[in-house]
Amino acid sequence: MTPDLTSPHQASSSGIRDRGLVAMALQLRDRLDAIPLSLLTLCARLFPAAVFWQSGQTKVEGWHVTDGAVALFREEYRLPLVDPWLAAHLAAFAEHAFPVLLVLGLASRLSAAALLSMTLVIEVLVYPDAWPTHGVWATCFLMVIARGPGILSIDALIAHRYQRLRGRRNRR
Repeated sequence: MTPDLTSPHQASSSGIRDRGLVAMALQLRDRLDAIPLSLLTLCARLFPAAVFWQSGQTKVEGWHVTDGAVALFREEYRLPLVDPWLAAHLAAFAEHAFPVLLVLGLASRLSAAALLSMTLVIEVLVYPDAWPTHGVWATCFLMVIARGPGILSIDALIAHRYQRLRGRRNRR
């Protein structure tokens, strides 16, 4: 015998269960909404910065760009309009300087924009099939560009200090 799904008892029981699931989903959503944006932007700064730093480390020995890095730009990357020697040196500099600035949260939007530009060049000209990885990096950089680095940054300290000084001047 099959149960009668139209009976008031079963309809009432499933309605309570559905409302319980909805309430749990809403509660979970509210908890997730409580995650501070500064934590998310910190992650958006740190993790791609680590990837670029590690890539930069493969291009240098001490303070010098390796011949292997120049060869990589000449033979594999083959960027148009840029000499491989210059490209290797610029990339090594960028992959060290901008990640450090991102981690510190100093000139964060500029650093994120620079690394986003590098990501676009890599995606379009070097490894177009790696779009899922590059998309994740781009999303992180766009978050920092659009929302800033968050309160866990030197940029936030500078902005706070500037606002305090500006407030003092306006009171005079």
